[in-house]
Amino acid sequence: MLLLQAVVTKHQCVLWAERTILPTDATPSRSKGRPPAHPFAATPDELASALGALIPGAAAAIKSDAATVWLPTAARRPVPSSPLLGDPPDGVPEVLAWTVPACRPGIAVVLDLLAGVAESPTLGAGVGVGVTLRYWAAAMRFAAALVTRQQFLPGLVRQSDGWFARWTPVVAGGDATHFDRLAKAMPPAARAAGAGMPDRPAAEVLREFVELVVDELVRGRERERARKEFPSTHDRWLHALRSAGGAFGGTDAEAVQLNEQVREWRRPIAAAEAAPFRLCFRLDEPDEEAHTQTWQVRYLLQARDDLSLYVPAKDVWAGKAKGVRTDPKPLLLAGLGQAARLSPDIDATLKAAAPTGFAVTAEGAHRFLTETAWLLEEAGFGVLLPAWWTGHATRQTIQVTAKVNSPPMSGGGGLTLEDLVEFRWAVAVGDEELTLKELQELARLKAPLVRLRGKWVQVNADDIRAAIELLKKKPTRLAAGEAMKLALGVTPDGTPLPVRGAVASGWVETFLRQLTAAEFAELPPPAGLNATLRPYQIRGYSWLAFLRRWGLGACLADDMGLGKTLQTLALLVRDREAGVTQPVLLVCPMSVVGNWSREAARFAPQLPLLIHHGPNRAKTKAALKKAAAGTAVVLTSYGLLTRDRDLFEPLAWSGVILDEAQTIKNPNTKTAQAARAVAAEYRVALTGTPVENHVGDLWALGQFLNPGLLGSAAAFRREFFTPIQRHGDQAAAGRLKKLTGPFLLRRLKTDPTVIRDLPAKIESTEFCTLTREQATLYAAVVNDLADALAGAEGIQRKGLVLATLSKLKQVCNHPAQFLGDRSALPNRSGKLTRLTQMLEELLAAGDKALVFTQFTEMGDIIRRHLHETVGREVLFLHGGTSRKQRDAMVERFQSAAGPPVFLLSLKAGGTGLNLTAATHVFHFDRWWNPAVEAQATDRAFRIGQRRTVQVHPFVCSGTLEERIDEMLARKRDVAAAVVGTGEAWLTGLGDAQLREVLALSPDAVED
Repeated sequence: MLLLQAVVTKHQCVLWAERTILPTDATPSRSKGRPPAHPFAATPDELASALGALIPGAAAAIKSDAATVWLPTAARRPVPSSPLLGDPPDGVPEVLAWTVPACRPGIAVVLDLLAGVAESPTLGAGVGVGVTLRYWAAAMRFAAALVTRQQFLPGLVRQSDGWFARWTPVVAGGDATHFDRLAKAMPPAARAAGAGMPDRPAAEVLREFVELVVDELVRGRERERARKEFPSTHDRWLHALRSAGGAFGGTDAEAVQLNEQVREWRRPIAAAEAAPFRLCFRLDEPDEEAHTQTWQVRYLLQARDDLSLYVPAKDVWAGKAKGVRTDPKPLLLAGLGQAARLSPDIDATLKAAAPTGFAVTAEGAHRFLTETAWLLEEAGFGVLLPAWWTGHATRQTIQVTAKVNSPPMSGGGGLTLEDLVEFRWAVAVGDEELTLKELQELARLKAPLVRLRGKWVQVNADDIRAAIELLKKKPTRLAAGEAMKLALGVTPDGTPLPVRGAVASGWVETFLRQLTAAEFAELPPPAGLNATLRPYQIRGYSWLAFLRRWGLGACLADDMGLGKTLQTLALLVRDREAGVTQPVLLVCPMSVVGNWSREAARFAPQLPLLIHHGPNRAKTKAALKKAAAGTAVVLTSYGLLTRDRDLFEPLAWSGVILDEAQTIKNPNTKTAQAARAVAAEYRVALTGTPVENHVGDLWALGQFLNPGLLGSAAAFRREFFTPIQRHGDQAAAGRLKKLTGPFLLRRLKTDPTVIRDLPAKIESTEFCTLTREQATLYAAVVNDLADALAGAEGIQRKGLVLATLSKLKQVCNHPAQFLGDRSALPNRSGKLTRLTQMLEELLAAGDKALVFTQFTEMGDIIRRHLHETVGREVLFLHGGTSRKQRDAMVERFQSAAGPPVFLLSLKAGGTGLNLTAATHVFHFDRWWNPAVEAQATDRAFRIGQRRTVQVHPFVCSGTLEERIDEMLARKRDVAAAVVGTGEAWLTGLGDAQLREVLALSPDAVED
């Protein structure tokens, strides 16, 4: 694994990378004239390959070099920046210089790289985000925000090789506070490059980087061509501000003179930034009791260190400014002089000897609110506006609603969202509906701010005219489904004003209330369900049935272990008992096909189920139609959904259900497109990840569940993703929640309504498939045993059987364990793939997990793989771990901020540890002794554990693991007496019984 790092020095960004520490890494040696080579730095080829993959098209701009970086060092070795890379050396660290392969790409390439650094700990397979790279990505976002808000000015700077025109940031007010926090958070390694010990202050380095980014972003990608002749020095400067590099090109005397002019022009800004007070503007409403329509903008001085302290301008001019030590008049005048450039109204008041503010009409107040106020704020001035304006939730504006009338709901039989209902438009301010006469009066006033029924309302002449036209339209009819969209805030194409919602009567009102307020009826479990549903599961199943009744898509996103499978099976059984004959297409990762099949057989044995998988599956439309006839469920994998898309699309499906639905989060993949292409009466998405926290993933999910509800991808990005993800727009987040909330149900194990229904421990076996490589190795081992058993007896036979069992367990774990090499890990083991999926889900929910394995070498493989894919630290306790290290690991894992995954070898970690921070326990491979596994599980499930513990034993389907698991289940009550310790009891099986236990079933292999 590589961890990319970035160091800023001398107007450059140096990129280098650490890689996983290997036992073969040589002790560093010092070469003459330069620091020793970093022993686990990425090689030039590794670095170039990683950067080339992350920044397509930038390979030519990435040229390897060597750099000196200063890093914490102990025992003559650098301390790795993350436990992902390996354990730190013993000893007290000191900062020493190291030579690393590095590259110094231009700032444009650096920005492309930093733009890809999001919340994920990885950038791609095997490439993680180093702490310094993450820091500079945050600094880039700060600089980009300054540019977005136009907080920059042109300047001229002298460098060693001449004068350069630069766009420089203006960091004032809240930006200055943010800058200070960012500087204090800078990791020392982020500025530790160069021949000498780094001693530059963090704020100085951060300012240098922010200046680089601002200049690059303002200058843009379109640069002017080089010129030599200019009419004036100022024209030369302006050209340099728009050209690549920004070289001024004039004489030194011209540059010095121009620089002095620029500094003089910027002097008031610098003085204002250093002052203890700043100029502030307050907009006061007309005095209602005085019956005046005049608004007032008043001038004040506001203390920078206490924003609640104000001094009115009239007190400043009168010499009554309490709490101000120096004469504030020059500061007030300087501030007004700067603000006058932003507002003609402010400029006009400077004709007075002692300006204190100005009066405006409603039009002027509206102009101040919508145009001037934000300009003043961006320039660093304080602005105080009325609460009804600053509180977006309470700001009163003209809003359009839909009025829908329908007959009462009488049992609901036969009603559909295709039914037509009566509909008309209504216009309101807040919760009060306006008449056509009132709207016409507002149009006559032609004022942007009016007092209506005691409240100030922002009105727009075009909006008023559009609202009048809407009210003049005669009542019409529309489908109930369209009324639902109006109620959720969807504005139909061609409607001139945004729609706030809908007010309905009759059965539509009942339906909308059930939908938006979750007031649907709870249903009794179907008679054919072979399970008892917990109260929260009854509600989830009833919710699925409610949305299915109306043909609406549903996303059930309960925490792992809360029974999404069981709730879904209850829905399928209910449909079957209601006479539904068309099958449901159920799609899931290949790694859980076996689990679905077993759960269906266990809880819904009367559901006919077809597994569309393997070489003998239906290969034509006719064959699939014939095979699916009479079945309730056709179960397949995402891979086959894509591959056999042409077979699935023409069939008539009652529903389409996607398990692990985060698989389609990228809407442009073939898998997502295939899922959307299958027509069905209803759709269900199952996922354990908190999808509501990932705005970018919601559109793909919504487009599958309820096509068109969230608009086009471009519209979704414009209206929701960009405002929420980049600007934290709570109003947009509220609209999105209103749109998606009725179709998304997520319960956590910690919810009060859930936790009281859960048992203390839930055990659920995870059945995994073998890859083709694993199956080939498995068959070879079994064949070798069959040959060797001929004539073997006694101790020799026992040894052969035990050795074979160990080999088969290694094959089931991962080919790399069996082969004993350090070959590639991804996509070669069904178990490892499933473990990764489940850990990603539970880590997204904030849970912690224990993972047990018998084999130290398999623990190394799991740890290495999780570091590269999940990008989170994994602790590993094995027989070689000292007591001191063990105690430190336990303490770290038990702390709230500690690593979320603890990997333990069964012998070293199976007893004597208190690990109650874990709520999930994985048995990656089996000891085949229930007592031993129970002891290991009790590391989490013990006194002090206040949450439900979920236990996940892993079993490879169609192998010896499944058959032994079945044998243990049949003999659970006397298992300890029967199996003794470990797998030694298996050596007592006869040859025929042993061959039966070890045989490989055809359904064990992934397709």
